[in-house]
Amino acid sequence: MATNIPASPFDLSILAANLSMELQQLQEEIKRAKEDMADNNNAFFMCTMALIIFLMQCGFAFLEAGAVRSKNCTNIIIKNVLDSLLAIIGYWTIGWALSYGPNAIASLDPYFGFSEFFIVGVDNYAKFFFQFVFAATAATIVSGAVAERCEFLCFITYSVLITSFTYPILTHWGWSPNGWMAAGYPSDSVKTTYIDFAGSGMVHLCGGTISLLAAYLMGPRIGRFSTDGISKSIEIKGHSVPFAALGGFILMFGFLAFNGGSAAEISTPGIGQVVAKAMVNTIMCGAFAALTYLGIHYLRKGKWTVLLTINACLTGMVSACAGCNQMHSWASIITGIVAGLAYLAFSELCLAMKVDDPLDAFAVHFGGGLWGLISACLVTDKGLLFAFLTTEVKMSDALAQLGWQSICIVAIIVWSTVTLTPPFLILKAIGKLRVSKEVEIKGLDIFKHGEAAYPLAAYGHGWDDFEYVKDKPTNDALKTVAQKVDVSMDELANQHTNGNGPKYSLYQNPQEYEHPEHHHLAKNKNVFKRYHNNIAPA
Repeated sequence: MATNIPASPFDLSILAANLSMELQQLQEEIKRAKEDMADNNNAFFMCTMALIIFLMQCGFAFLEAGAVRSKNCTNIIIKNVLDSLLAIIGYWTIGWALSYGPNAIASLDPYFGFSEFFIVGVDNYAKFFFQFVFAATAATIVSGAVAERCEFLCFITYSVLITSFTYPILTHWGWSPNGWMAAGYPSDSVKTTYIDFAGSGMVHLCGGTISLLAAYLMGPRIGRFSTDGISKSIEIKGHSVPFAALGGFILMFGFLAFNGGSAAEISTPGIGQVVAKAMVNTIMCGAFAALTYLGIHYLRKGKWTVLLTINACLTGMVSACAGCNQMHSWASIITGIVAGLAYLAFSELCLAMKVDDPLDAFAVHFGGGLWGLISACLVTDKGLLFAFLTTEVKMSDALAQLGWQSICIVAIIVWSTVTLTPPFLILKAIGKLRVSKEVEIKGLDIFKHGEAAYPLAAYGHGWDDFEYVKDKPTNDALKTVAQKVDVSMDELANQHTNGNGPKYSLYQNPQEYEHPEHHHLAKNKNVFKRYHNNIAPA
């Protein structure tokens, strides 16, 4: 007798279908989670790098503050502060739209964007923030070239124009996928594009060009160059080497993020090594540029200069921007050495032209940026040098790339000049390009801001007219020290040599010698001998 087997409550085909569907959903969720994690990692990476780059504004502020005289220190600092504030407003309103906003008119899209004004519709805030700090850097470069004589309205004008118009158009040309520079020369036989990984041209060549233009139109500081054509030019030194050196170190630190962060992502396999390679090549270029210049300067002048060595190092780092992601370490040595020579050459060119650039902004950023763009076509993996060394790189392709890069260089220089020349000329015509002679001589801090960087009353030494030392409790041995003594600098030097320093202090004549700017009057005197027991006799 046959036995009936009960039907299974589970249909295997249905079960398999359900499991397959759940597995597919799980795979999609894992894929979305990976994409979200990659987006978050990339955004975090870009924001972190942008924050470090933003710190370069502090570096520029200290470098420029140390390189100017103390009577203009407040002025240069507030300009560096406002650079960032004006940059975010300018780049937010129209800068981003001109840079990366899609243009509905296809024929105009290679030249400028025209949408997403006020970043409406933008979802990549990390990229916006990163590009904003680049725009702010381009504007900050100029303030050093026109330091100690630039009118405040002129500063505001060029800062707004650079961050909202000049720099954004350039980045659309070279960094937007549809830009004419990025697209390269239309040819089926060779492939060309604009090579600039981190802004040798977009940021530094642009800023350096405008620096030269502004410094030339504004003219040199009073007393910087001889007017008779015979006397030797007088170098106007800054008031604080430590300030300038601190600023230089901050900029060196920031440049590592400036170049490494330009990878713009960190999630793609292998991209971390590209970031590290860019950073290594950046510091290598800076080191060899600095050492090259330092050696030449010592052979020429017999001095181990601090400030100019820092400038040469920055020039090397600027030159690394264009091709640091594609260089071998030995190629960074070549780039750095030539960058040091370029800094020397362009600095001397400024002096020959009698263009007063207190920070050597033109030599550092124009010289470094120009050489960096050329170097990217010579010593990188597909550069002209490799065309001689290997058959993998065609000579025709390397030459075509160098030619296209040269066209892009000319375009950057011309655009930077054309967009800023009319505003500068208009400001010059209405007397708002440069401060008056009296203000320049007396200093901009008090007249423009009402805030001296080093207020005389803050010294609290007891020798001011409103501080009578006789009314203050003091050591009996010091009561006989004269409150005011008319003393020449020769007598001052002699008394310091004889150990009577306190009796003939610089502060005995506060109206003439108290301010740090007056201390240079004793630079040729023998006032450096130290005495431990030099209390004036009763």
